[in-house]
Amino acid sequence: MPVRHALSIADLDASDLRHIVERSVRFGSGRMADARPLVGRIVGIYFRKPSTRTRTSFTAAAIRLGAIPIAYGPGDLQITTGETLEDTARTLSGYLDILVIRTNESMEEMRTLAAVQNEMAIVNALTEDEHPTQAIADLGTLLETFGRLQDLHVLYLGEGNSTAAALALSMATLPGMQLTLVTPEGYGLPAPQLERARKLATETGSVIEQHHDMAELPRNVDAVYTSRWQTMGVTKGGDAWRDRFAPYKVTAEVMARVSKTSDTIFLHDLPAVRGEDVD
Repeated sequence: MPVRHALSIADLDASDLRHIVERSVRFGSGRMADARPLVGRIVGIYFRKPSTRTRTSFTAAAIRLGAIPIAYGPGDLQITTGETLEDTARTLSGYLDILVIRTNESMEEMRTLAAVQNEMAIVNALTEDEHPTQAIADLGTLLETFGRLQDLHVLYLGEGNSTAAALALSMATLPGMQLTLVTPEGYGLPAPQLERARKLATETGSVIEQHHDMAELPRNVDAVYTSRWQTMGVTKGGDAWRDRFAPYKVTAEVMARVSKTSDTIFLHDLPAVRGEDVD
């Protein structure tokens, strides 16, 4: 069977996505504590950028599922000395079963690695385009909280970054979901990503909307989501942009204005910058 990669939520259909999310919730609840499906496997964890949660969670998951992890820092592979991505992929695939990658670059590097004829699965742990495993974790939280993955409305405030892109694609893939993105003008989800999510949504009956007006927030949402304004610490230059982002901070007043009941939850992909994206 050809190896399957985990590069984008768009590579999954609703059945695949639901299966992965439901399985993750079962693992998280301890109901599959004895399951070790990765015994005998070796997982490379290649993080080119800082990470606390994602690197730790992938490493812990590999160990708990029975695999042996190998960690690579940003300067550890000979890509940095001029070796081609293709040769690097051929070399690593002789040793690794899975390679988890985090980078601030585009997904093209991962697609190049995945295109090489090898038996090593590539997992996207964040690119500038998309953060698919974050979306899977978020859907798991929604399923744990509400017991379903349909008829849920999520309000996303802040920048249309890789987390927002993955969230839009994942909620568009599942039937009967609604996502409202409210972003500073000029910092929304890029048009190609937004249209991709909307196209998926027309096939599933979900709704993906984006606008920039904090005076027009939806009411009765199930979850409010935000992300740090400088994704992965990448600066926007100067300080003028902060004034444009300031109205999109999640505050107690915002939560009270949009919440359906006391059951409305707050989500953040973390790390949070307290006093900026959330009070």
